[in-house]
Amino acid sequence: MSYEIRPAGDRGSLIEAPDNATAVRLARLLRAERSDLVDIVVGHTTVLVTWAAEPADLGELVLMPEPEQPGRPVEIPVVYNGPDLEEVARLTGLSQEEVVARHTGAEHVAAFLGFQPGFAYLTGGDELLHVPRREVPRTRVPGGTVAIAGPYSGVYPRDSPGGWRLLGSTTAAMFDPAREPPALLAPGDRVRFVAP
Repeated sequence: MSYEIRPAGDRGSLIEAPDNATAVRLARLLRAERSDLVDIVVGHTTVLVTWAAEPADLGELVLMPEPEQPGRPVEIPVVYNGPDLEEVARLTGLSQEEVVARHTGAEHVAAFLGFQPGFAYLTGGDELLHVPRREVPRTRVPGGTVAIAGPYSGVYPRDSPGGWRLLGSTTAAMFDPAREPPALLAPGDRVRFVAP
């Protein structure tokens, strides 16, 4: 399997992988085998690695064929009362109940974290729920809001601006600096949204 490795500043490299599952596996391999790396950050199809002093020689990165290692299962309870639920139903041609059933019926996978601490971009949802972002983002989306945009689902960890379609809310703490690890989700985790 081929990777492209490019410099990222004077103490980092960006590794481009063919897909997200490979990027997640590569990050796991590097965490397990390379104690010289300071940080390993998964993107959708990239892995950013940094080091403290001497440049890290990444050499030939080889992922041996192995059985799929599913991520940790996580259930997130959701009250589906979001202000965009009706609009998502209209955009998809589904009823609001069908939108909820399709969102809770799919297994999502945490592809990568970004935007703010603890915000996981979740892939693998029902393709019928792939709706565009709002044309005009909101200036404030409350923390705990469950939202969708394009091929992603996600939960806003704290109040922030945002342009995704808001389906509902959860009491799950997506990010807690006092918890170890602070983020509830990690790349590769398998997520189910659960309605009461």
